[in-house]
Amino acid sequence: MATRRRQRFIYAQTAWMLAAVVGLALLGALSLELFFVISLIGFLVVVELTAPFSVTPEWRSRLRWIILVGLAGFAYVVVRRVLAILPEGVL
Repeated sequence: MATRRRQRFIYAQTAWMLAAVVGLALLGALSLELFFVISLIGFLVVVELTAPFSVTPEWRSRLRWIILVGLAGFAYVVVRRVLAILPEGVL
């Protein structure tokens, strides 16, 4: 069974992602890339805000891998956006 802190973490992340979808839809800017970036920012914020002071549970140590995959995805999105902005003859 999930611990209370883990449930709080999941609820906070879910609420952030739902707020991101609703906010982007209201602004008319809903796209997969923007949703991914905003969700990643929210994930990093939730990870930091829910970090324990003394003992780190085992499930939190696995979050590092999710963060690394998320940052790799973010780098991919940034590279795609930069390549879309650059003129054709530059690369």
